[in-house]
Amino acid sequence: MSAAALDVTSVEPLDHDEAMALHEAELAVTLRFLRTLSDDDWGTTVPDCPAWDVRQMYLHVLGACEGAAMGQMVHQMTAAMRRRRTEGGPLEANLSAVQVADRAHLSPAQLLERLAAVAPRVIRQRRRMPSAVRRGVRMQVDGPVVERWRLGYLVDIIYLRDLWMHRIDACRAIGRAPELGAAHDGRIVADVVVEWARRHGQPFALELTGDAGGSFAGGCAGEEITMDAVEFCRVLSGRGPADGLLTTIVPF
Repeated sequence: MSAAALDVTSVEPLDHDEAMALHEAELAVTLRFLRTLSDDDWGTTVPDCPAWDVRQMYLHVLGACEGAAMGQMVHQMTAAMRRRRTEGGPLEANLSAVQVADRAHLSPAQLLERLAAVAPRVIRQRRRMPSAVRRGVRMQVDGPVVERWRLGYLVDIIYLRDLWMHRIDACRAIGRAPELGAAHDGRIVADVVVEWARRHGQPFALELTGDAGGSFAGGCAGEEITMDAVEFCRVLSGRGPADGLLTTIVPF
């Protein structure tokens, strides 16, 4: 292990409070970014999510945020399961499709208004979710991995990563460099590294470059990887070609 590399076992996973603080900050960064988009930007197809343009992708994001309310959550899940019976595919993809279809009438300005309105509410609702519920409720997922998740993993980790990655997707689509920093984006990336290391369980030396990067190691004499931090996350999420330990999927 390089003297400068951080032993991945010493990196604390995100707890509920820190995840909510990061989620709140990411919503603020996202809103700031979206307010700078032109009409053409909103209509740009997203290469990493080719079924959507930027507006449709953020209709999904809005739907995920509004789905924190119990009534909306029940509606979305019921509609997604019904759609899966006729369309097939993973539940997650059908849920996203329902979120977009329900909000397809919204203009970019209306989308922004609703996202800004729901942002503090969704953080408040998720922050108040009891620990017993976050830990005790489990759900079966069927994409991009097939496994059972605690509700807390979905609420604390997946929703945060999804929001962050879609900002990356949008920036790539319109040809703009994303706003990145070590304290915020670097912490999200470090948590991805921790989960990636746990999932593959092999020794490695990882050098992630860029403003969200860092040096990590697990064990010794393992695979050595050097790449941009954002690209690392894109690859693990299935957005880029992978080989070796990078074939280990980390859900976003």
